[in-house]
Amino acid sequence: MQPARIPLCIIQGATLRDTLRIMQPTFVYRAITSIAPTAPVQITCDHGLSSDWLAWIQDARQMPELNREPRRQHPHRVEVVDAATLEINAISATGRTPAGGELIYQPPVDLSGASARMQIRADFDGPVLLELSTVAGGLTITGPGTIEREIPASDTASITWTKAVYDLEVEYADGTVHRYFEGPVSVNPEVTR
Repeated sequence: MQPARIPLCIIQGATLRDTLRIMQPTFVYRAITSIAPTAPVQITCDHGLSSDWLAWIQDARQMPELNREPRRQHPHRVEVVDAATLEINAISATGRTPAGGELIYQPPVDLSGASARMQIRADFDGPVLLELSTVAGGLTITGPGTIEREIPASDTASITWTKAVYDLEVEYADGTVHRYFEGPVSVNPEVTR
């Protein structure tokens, strides 16, 4: 499996905080039984998700902005309300009569008992410039397939380089290691006024 190549931009002197999602390669398809005319929009289906995740919707009628194609368009961020209800906060269905469709998602990778580590280097075989991990800090596994990354402003302020590369690996309880992300790192210098 090839790691996802995702650029990382750090703003010097600012906190970097983001969420990384690790998905299985297969897709799950669930029929949507109803779409509530609410703000935000709520979708009823037997979704099978245990926590907030990313998903696409296809063939919803009377509301084309819900429809997104897997592999061609970015997914929606869906929030789990309960076992049969999802919410998409960015879309309102007030006054609309949407219906039908299919929810599609790639299930999260099970990270139970796993640890994660990320190294930033001048180049892939160069010395480590910055390291984050679930042990030493900076990376936190917060749920299935979900890793939160944070570099405090005090750490980004002390960066003296402008370009580098990074990789992020997960080590599972059985000792298996997968590199899920890698890419170039750029640093935007802090602006002094």
